[in-house]
Amino acid sequence: MRVFVTGGTGLVGRRLVRRLQEKKHDPVVLTRSAASAREKFGDGCTVVEGDPMQAGAWMDEINTCDAIIHLAGENVFAKRWDEAFKTLLRESRIKSTEHIVQALAKKPMTDAGQPKVLVNASAIGFYGPHGDEELNEDAPPGNDFLSQLCVAWEQAAKAAEVQGIRVAIIRVGVVLDKEGGALAKLLTPFKMCVGGPTGSGKQWVSWIHHDDLVGLFLLPLENASASGPLNGTAPQPVTNRDFGYALGRALGRPAVLPTPGFALKLMLGEVSDVILTGQRVFPKKPLGLGFAYKFKTIDEALADILK
Repeated sequence: MRVFVTGGTGLVGRRLVRRLQEKKHDPVVLTRSAASAREKFGDGCTVVEGDPMQAGAWMDEINTCDAIIHLAGENVFAKRWDEAFKTLLRESRIKSTEHIVQALAKKPMTDAGQPKVLVNASAIGFYGPHGDEELNEDAPPGNDFLSQLCVAWEQAAKAAEVQGIRVAIIRVGVVLDKEGGALAKLLTPFKMCVGGPTGSGKQWVSWIHHDDLVGLFLLPLENASASGPLNGTAPQPVTNRDFGYALGRALGRPAVLPTPGFALKLMLGEVSDVILTGQRVFPKKPLGLGFAYKFKTIDEALADILK
């Protein structure tokens, strides 16, 4: 299968492209830096230079592909939020998705006459802050900035359904990967024995091992029943306090020094709310489709990542 990938040089994207190569698919990676992508992936990958936020010749390459996995979007933790950065967060997701959908409309069917599939990233931020309530894909969206951003992002992707294209949306949780993301930032303080829970420690962390997340992005390519929203989380979320204890066990370090919520707000600003609040999210649809998680518990996941 020829698969068009945006965000292919990012944390999740790099692992996804390599998995596509392992499975003998033909990945086509859109990137702003073609030379860097070719260095990462070698000859087993087609590299197309372009910016997904800008319409361009890169869109023609989608005509040659059977599926699209759209991961591109500015990192919400890249800097403190102000109005300009919030606009970038929104436009990097919505404009790029609109361009993908526009390109798909030119040729919505594969050469074999089957509808193409669009696998679009979203986030569990869709649900907004919650307490202990168990959330699955049927739960409504929240009302905060990230929730409304995810709603607009998903609506932009769903526009492809008018062309008969099957759309699957992966609502990504907290990705565990020592090469980047939240876990990479936590490793240093824990190794220095100054790690621990943040805020109250009671907020839920809906995590997922990077290997399972890649598998979920590939699920709609392999299972024609996979469509609509799918929660990109493991089946056993944990509280922030229990996450800290598990990380301490995996590293052989204590996890007793909490980071007060006010201190995190001073350091990060508004984006700290993503850490200080949480959602208890369950992957009802992936489990119903028979997706086999390799890492169901936080201890299994951390032991594998940090081995």
